[in-house]
Amino acid sequence: MRPVLALSRGLPACPRAINPRRPNLPQSFSSSARVARWNSTTSNGEGAHKDGSKSGSTSSSWSAGRVALVSALAAGVGYTLATTTRSTPSQKSSPLQYGSVADFEKAIAEVRSKLGEDVVSTDEDDLQLHGFSEWSSVNAERLPVAIAYPKSTEEVSEIAKICHKYKMPMVPYSGGSSLEANFSAPYGGMTIDFADMNKILELHEDDLDIVVQPSIQWMDLNEKIKDSGLFFPVDPGPSAMIGGMIGTNCSGTNAVRYGTMKDWVINLTVVLADGRIMKTRKRPRKTSAGYNLTGLFVGSEGTLGIVTEATLKLAPVPEQTRVGVVSFLTMHDAASTAMQLIKKGIPVQCMEILDDVQMDVINRAGGTGRSWKKQPTLFFKFSGTTAGVADSIALTTKLAQGNKADTFEFAKTEREAHDLWSARKQSLWSMMALRKEGSEIWSTDVAVPVSRLPEIIDISKKELDDLGLFASILGHIGDGNFHSSIMYDRNDPVERERVEKVVHDMVDRALEMEGSCTGEHGVGLGKKGSLRKELGPCTIDVMRSIKRSLDPNWLLNPGKIFDHESEPEQ
Repeated sequence: MRPVLALSRGLPACPRAINPRRPNLPQSFSSSARVARWNSTTSNGEGAHKDGSKSGSTSSSWSAGRVALVSALAAGVGYTLATTTRSTPSQKSSPLQYGSVADFEKAIAEVRSKLGEDVVSTDEDDLQLHGFSEWSSVNAERLPVAIAYPKSTEEVSEIAKICHKYKMPMVPYSGGSSLEANFSAPYGGMTIDFADMNKILELHEDDLDIVVQPSIQWMDLNEKIKDSGLFFPVDPGPSAMIGGMIGTNCSGTNAVRYGTMKDWVINLTVVLADGRIMKTRKRPRKTSAGYNLTGLFVGSEGTLGIVTEATLKLAPVPEQTRVGVVSFLTMHDAASTAMQLIKKGIPVQCMEILDDVQMDVINRAGGTGRSWKKQPTLFFKFSGTTAGVADSIALTTKLAQGNKADTFEFAKTEREAHDLWSARKQSLWSMMALRKEGSEIWSTDVAVPVSRLPEIIDISKKELDDLGLFASILGHIGDGNFHSSIMYDRNDPVERERVEKVVHDMVDRALEMEGSCTGEHGVGLGKKGSLRKELGPCTIDVMRSIKRSLDPNWLLNPGKIFDHESEPEQ
């Protein structure tokens, strides 16, 4: 049976994203103060709940469980008071309101009654795990009220129906490795963890596709189908799971050849906010039957529906794969090589850039069995037929030499190739392992047209070096996407302000170059302001209208990508 200890922490009434690595949850905020705070913020001014009951006193009848719900419900009240939707500049629609304390209690009890006591947890550690991420540069000030663990699409549907009935927010959760607080719970509510939905449901080898549940890791998926001669080529961080990968439309090191997540999803089974179950399409590779609903849900971060199954394309395992490492004297030379290689159409499977700092991280973390030059470096993976790989290597070598490549070498064995590529895949984790007490890593990404890569990488690298901190550039340069990771002192507000400026300047610079504020991490809580700059109010309003049509009560992962209200006119 899952633990049922309740969260008993005071939470502020108005939601906002914060940057400290742990939620700001003051331990001294007493139960009485929580209840009094709830009474003073109810929208009717009398502390009346939707069920008609009054809450004008802080009697001892308030259990720890109800205190937890009060804390979450305060978020709903803050949401009600703070958010309105404008259909025209002069006309505002009615504000939304989440359920009461009693409603949330009823929702949790009803889920347990219908699906079993073990399906829902309110354990404090469980809530912390699902509401806070050490990977993320931002976190919400609240935690979810409860965690649900469904085992099937039908159980997810039942949970959604109950949450819809009681107006309880729902937050999908799979791997928990997102970097923009994509799975945080700024309005409390119920997190739906797919830990028990991690299976391969069907493998169609002749059709080169597979049906999976959302919490299967992509690496685990490939391990299980390795004897088929097929693999799933989208390869972000090692811990990533299919549900989160769909939610953020992630990419990975293979993107230069195989594209991003949106290119590999055939169809989705989705549970809507009211519990209805839909399938976006059937299983052929191409169709002209209606709207592309599959594409609508990929990248929506769980704000439009809850993905419970996915049919994914598979690719044949290449005949041969070689890993090459090329070092350069400058980041500009490395980035120019990548841009020219793309323009010439030289086929490579992967092309990654790591600066001198990141190469030092690889050396200090160990694991490759050797020490590499602490210089800007391109990692290549060539794959295909033996003749095709040899031709690609020759063309790439010639091009790199024309851009002042310092060294060019290949992994001599399959083991060395595996270790070297693993070092690249573990780069963020390796950097985090080098943190000192009190330091944190801010990791972010942008994407630009490939012709602008050398320029933006040059400028960004200089600004990172000028910080005087342990800061690096790395990423999927083959598709114009790169990341920065900065180690800073979380207890030093001046240092944090300097880091924020560099990150925001890098994002703004990418937008000025007709790029994107996020290549694969998603928007979440952290980049909503940048998304508005990137797309403008009209595009955001269209997105908001789609959200409103599918989720009029704003229950699905609220607060992510954009807020409920329109932006005020300047």
